Amino acid sequence: MSGKIVEILIAKDRDSSMHKVTEAVLEAGKGIFGDRYFDKENKDENEELTLIELDNINAFNEEYNLSFTASDFRRNIVINNYDLNSLVGKEFYLGNVLLKGIELCQPCAYLSKKTDSKILEGLDQKGGLRAAILKDGNISLSSQLEAV
Repeated sequence: MSGKIVEILIAKDRDSSMHKVTEAVLEAGKGIFGDRYFDKENKDENEELTLIELDNINAFNEEYNLSFTASDFRRNIVINNYDLNSLVGKEFYLGNVLLKGIELCQPCAYLSKKTDSKILEGLDQKGGLRAAILKDGNISLSSQLEAV
């Protein structure tokens, strides 16, 4: 089974809106070039990259009669057709970039404040995946997610 990248999103800082790019450079120990965490000092591996499933975004919007876009959820990579929760503790490829799933990316108070308080309940265990970059590379909208 493979997943498809639907969107690649970056923000220059915490308060900036996420904006779409069609391709990105991912660097081990740093993250996505141009993203807010890329040059952060004393970064944890769980701050390098975040992913979220498009199906979970759509289900949340439908259940709560809302219309948030993928960028509203402030994750870097939006994936279609893959269960990201299954990748915790496992290595996988996104295009030619080797990643490791670190932990689930639960919705937080900051995200709740920027969107809707229902996100804390509605995306519990569905808010995405934090991943570490093990091998540098480039991704684009044509890149696939493949388990190792």
